[in-house]
Amino acid sequence: MDELDERIQAAAKKRTRAEKAFNEADTELRALLVEGRAAKKGPSHMAKLTGFTREWVAKIAPLPKS
Repeated sequence: MDELDERIQAAAKKRTRAEKAFNEADTELRALLVEGRAAKKGPSHMAKLTGFTREWVAKIAPLPKS
């Protein structure tokens, strides 16, 4: 294996670790948005906290059915 092969392999491993970290953070955020909606926080408020759009927040965490 030459130096370029090693760099490619290292970059692939780095990407896999980054993807895993992203997925974990995404799962945590989505759960917190659902929790926020259950606590009567609006999508506009949570959008300001996250930097995402109100529509995205509302899609991820729709108003819970009572």
